[in-house]
Amino acid sequence: MSMKILLIGEYSRLHNSLKEGFVALGHEVLLVGSGDQFKKYPVDLSIDSSFFNKGFPLFIRKVIFKLTYKDVAHWETAFRFKKLLPRLKGFDVVQLINEDALEINPKSQIRLLKKIIAQNGDLFLLCCGDDNVNINYYLKNKEKYSILTPYHNNKELKKEFQYSLKYITKPYEKLHDFIYENCKGVIASDIDYHLPLQQHKQYLGLIPNPINIDLLKPIPLSVDSKIIIFHGINRFSSTKKGSDIIEMALAIVKKKYPEKIEIKTTYSLPYDEYIKIYDSSHIVMDQVYGFDQGYNALEAMAKGKVVFTGAEQEWLDYYNLEADTVAINALPDAEKIAKKLEWLILNPDKILEISKNARDFIEREHDYVKVAERYVKTWKSNFRRLS
Repeated sequence: MSMKILLIGEYSRLHNSLKEGFVALGHEVLLVGSGDQFKKYPVDLSIDSSFFNKGFPLFIRKVIFKLTYKDVAHWETAFRFKKLLPRLKGFDVVQLINEDALEINPKSQIRLLKKIIAQNGDLFLLCCGDDNVNINYYLKNKEKYSILTPYHNNKELKKEFQYSLKYITKPYEKLHDFIYENCKGVIASDIDYHLPLQQHKQYLGLIPNPINIDLLKPIPLSVDSKIIIFHGINRFSSTKKGSDIIEMALAIVKKKYPEKIEIKTTYSLPYDEYIKIYDSSHIVMDQVYGFDQGYNALEAMAKGKVVFTGAEQEWLDYYNLEADTVAINALPDAEKIAKKLEWLILNPDKILEISKNARDFIEREHDYVKVAERYVKTWKSNFRRLS
């Protein structure tokens, strides 16, 4: 039976791909969000601040933030979402991309989410990105490394981790408690979010990230000339992704094999520009502190790129894979990353082999329609289960 589905928030194109899967299954879907700042992901209804993002209003916004640490653009986003409320009713399912799906003041989010809950069916939460549960978990340093490892090693980096650490402040704890009290369950999008949630009664399990394999076609690779290595850096999250370690590793191989490789590095590009630049690459450098792949890594793998990313033993066990056959596990160690890059540079046939394996893996485990089916099945089996 067809459902009406409301998806709130978009950080990585996950909700876009999921929407495409739901539509392919015959469901009616509406996606509301900001587009995630400079990344500009598409949404059906935008709540992004437009007035305070340019010219003199942007200047005023920066001054107010510097003086008060309050972002007036959040007021505009809240106002825009409130105006949309009459159109956001009558949906069978509402899913939040994250605990901070609206990206505004927690008190305002609670007030607006109360209205969403009152005028729609069941609410589900996707654990995708930082939140109260996984930040608390990784602060305890239970795993050998995590996105908080740089912070554990150097508390002077606290300012760089203020986005992550905000989730353990009182306002965001209240938002977390409110959502958990009112949602019918929580779904993790990969191993990094699965590990912290395992003991929670509302945890419904891991459903892999959806990738639109019809939209993202594999790009045939040739290793007859220079091997192109792409590193797309997001200035806002470079520390917790270990971009500095990746840059050190790239410097090592560049010095050793200047005639064999070409390195392309970009900074905080909009999604569409980012994709165009990495299309011509053989190898994509993603992150070093993950156990599983982020969304950008999965999209690159769908195109047949060899990706240096999270591919830890827990991920290998979950999907029954052998190490470094589908993706390269990038450890937080520049020398070890450089060694693996060197292995590929000297054995280019391995690039072609892993490229094919990566695409096959995405088709097998991340097909957007099959993933959408799993969401529907999970939702339906948990409707009002926790009421």
